[in-house]
Amino acid sequence: QLQLVESGGGLVQPGGSLRLSCTGSGVGFHYQALGWFRQAPGKDREGIGCISTSGGSIGYADSIKGRFTISRDIAKNTMYLQMEHLKPEDTAVYYCVARPGIFLVNWHEPGAWDIWGQGTQVTVSS
Repeated sequence: QLQLVESGGGLVQPGGSLRLSCTGSGVGFHYQALGWFRQAPGKDREGIGCISTSGGSIGYADSIKGRFTISRDIAKNTMYLQMEHLKPEDTAVYYCVARPGIFLVNWHEPGAWDIWGQGTQVTVSS
């Protein structure tokens, strides 16, 4: 059974940067499309983006395009979310997700994903 563990969350000032990691343990990490979601208090989960098994295809939500970058290190069984120019509205719990397959065209839908991490809190505040 594949498990995902996020790390790297914390408190950062507006305009700052943060890098989240998602490490997979168990069988099959290399065969999973991976993604990131976030959920702010009182709001629905929002899909941030998806990365293919090879890392060659990446999709981003319009709300973070140009500020966030998704990547994966196959050798380390790890996916990253590099966040730049953070805003208070980026404050949320961030989740990594996985599903077997090369890439998900409906990656922005929470129901499209099989496996979820426990989440890591990101707070953007001065």
